Amino acid sequence: MSHGPSAPGVAASAHAHDAPYEPVFTPGSARSKELADLITRYPDKRAALLPALWMVQNDRGWISEAAMMEVGDQLGCTAAYVKGVVTFYTMYHQHPVGKHFIQVCTTSPCLCAGADKVVEAFLEHTGCKELGLTSADGRYTVIEVECLGACGFATPVQINEDYVENVTPEKVPEILAGLP
Repeated sequence: MSHGPSAPGVAASAHAHDAPYEPVFTPGSARSKELADLITRYPDKRAALLPALWMVQNDRGWISEAAMMEVGDQLGCTAAYVKGVVTFYTMYHQHPVGKHFIQVCTTSPCLCAGADKVVEAFLEHTGCKELGLTSADGRYTVIEVECLGACGFATPVQINEDYVENVTPEKVPEILAGLP
């Protein structure tokens, strides 16, 4: 069963889109100093783009258009260039996501092992209802991804930075119960 593309979560906290942007790299801040130190490690400061985006995402939970502009200003590149990088890599969030960002591998080997049922179980037990939406309590966002690199342990799932292998629909409630 196809659940369609991962779309921005309309159930995600809408105020996160409406709130005024607070810069991450304010002069004198710890993040600004961290970025300045990071830039010295590269021959061109634009090479610090990926870690700068991680800093923003770690602090804000996602990377907004305003954040892309701020990063571009810091690194001497256009917001369009930054957006091209953000939209290329699936690890960067372009909208608010739940506390637990759940990615279920649905490539062919995993689908043969029942990944579609694992997706359905996560959607049911988290209350997300649809892929890319965030649960009403803000705890979960579930998406499908292409290949988590564990075809021999289907179905693999990544929850934030942690991997869980051999996931079946029956294991989903236990996995969710173990999350903080």
